[in-house]
Amino acid sequence: MTKNTSRQYKAAMDSCKEVFFKKMHDYGTAWRILRTSSLTDQIYIKANRIRTIQELKKSLVNEGIRSEFVGIVNYCIMALIQLELMDSEELRLDVDHAEGLYDKYAKEAYELMLRKNHDYGEAWRDMRLSSLTDLILMKILRIKQIEDNEGQTLVSEGIDANYYDMINYAVFSLILIDEEDEAVQNTARL
Repeated sequence: MTKNTSRQYKAAMDSCKEVFFKKMHDYGTAWRILRTSSLTDQIYIKANRIRTIQELKKSLVNEGIRSEFVGIVNYCIMALIQLELMDSEELRLDVDHAEGLYDKYAKEAYELMLRKNHDYGEAWRDMRLSSLTDLILMKILRIKQIEDNEGQTLVSEGIDANYYDMINYAVFSLILIDEEDEAVQNTARL
């Protein structure tokens, strides 16, 4: 099977964006009321649920981990938007403005992925889904520490860099899940 990371990445991001804007239709931009620390906690809840399901190999809520990775991508983009609009008191964003911001951060995450993928040689393809989950949890703990330090770091990347990394880890996870689902379907056809 030939792998096309760029195509797969864009397809995964398109599905995340579709969910984001369907929820925006239903709820508007109510998330604008949240502080970035609250968004970080929402990401933690999703990543922790994924880890729990991975460890217990069982879910009592009829939603798999795929939707949680989509949620991580979207909450990270919300957090990046909040960092940009921090001084704005405007809670409502019209669809065009929200889409412009979403696309801006999705594009920046994609470009970062391309650079890192070049340097790391697509090492993520040989990683376990559980390791990607652990990396997301580690990034969350890093963000929480930076938030507790009021944004001050001595040698580390800022909060935004960690959100971008989590977007990419979650997208990689979505790609791996899709590939596994495709392999199972191909085996079932035999």
